[in-house]
Amino acid sequence: MPIENIEIQMSRLGGGYGRRSYAHWLIEAALTSQRMKAPVKLIYSREDDMTSGIYRPACHATYRAALDEQNNLIGFHVNAGGVPESPLYADRFPAGAVDNYLAEDWAIPSNITTGSFRAPRSNFMASAEQSFLDEVAEVAGKDPISFRLELLERAEKNPVGENNDYDPKRYAEVLKLVQEKSGWKGSDDKRGVSAYFCHNSYAAQVLDLEMKGGVPVINKVWSAVDCGIVVNPDAATNLVEGAIVDGIGNALYGNQPIKDGVPARKNFDSYRMIRMSEAPKEIEVHFVQNGIDPTGLGEPAFPPVFAALANALYRKTNKRYYDQPFLG
Repeated sequence: MPIENIEIQMSRLGGGYGRRSYAHWLIEAALTSQRMKAPVKLIYSREDDMTSGIYRPACHATYRAALDEQNNLIGFHVNAGGVPESPLYADRFPAGAVDNYLAEDWAIPSNITTGSFRAPRSNFMASAEQSFLDEVAEVAGKDPISFRLELLERAEKNPVGENNDYDPKRYAEVLKLVQEKSGWKGSDDKRGVSAYFCHNSYAAQVLDLEMKGGVPVINKVWSAVDCGIVVNPDAATNLVEGAIVDGIGNALYGNQPIKDGVPARKNFDSYRMIRMSEAPKEIEVHFVQNGIDPTGLGEPAFPPVFAALANALYRKTNKRYYDQPFLG
């Protein structure tokens, strides 16, 4: 068919990802129409959609750290990889804040189709990294927020290396803001904290939960974000709130096992998603007012909440959560 005879009309959908991001459905419709010699309307059943779609890449990370006699972080090693790509961003925090820093990555090729999962790769690395930093802070006998701020001060005033791809001052500001707004009480605080930089924006969160019948009930999440000038405050707040609910749901429940090359869960009777009653009872969002040109907000508030939840769970249960989803 001559290319001038082909017209594609795209729906305007902003960040409506999923099938919109990939073209296999378009090709299937076109080939079917070509064989039928007539227009066709292609509709996927839920089972078709969930068993022939795109999936979150599988990732794994191992961390090691070294402290000196004064409990200062002097060594940091991360080895991370995945199927079919590595999730590691080697020049992100705490690169620049530690004298001896090593980041290694690896990947295993696969023909299982993978695609966008909100804040690609950052979603996993933020969870693993920020959970590990809480462990290091505990061993060092330091408050988790103060520990991070010490590292960021080092990265700002006396950085190691020149290729660090984050601004330590802006990173510290979201931590200080969420510390203030949440009324953080120091190392004895039983809530979870996390902060991350991705997609040119910075986000920090404090999460408060309680355990009822062995199940976490999330009372409140405080979030501080630096995305530069906030053009539409209502929409920006909605993005952060949605990211937090989405992240908590995936951290607790999101799981699509692949067995013998076939997705095991075909509909929502077996694929678990967060329910309204399981969402945080309250979410409080604050933005850093710095007058800097606006950056992104669809992605950055999503990754930190995984670790904020994991760290809060540890403080309530004394158990570290290393595998996602936490509740299967």
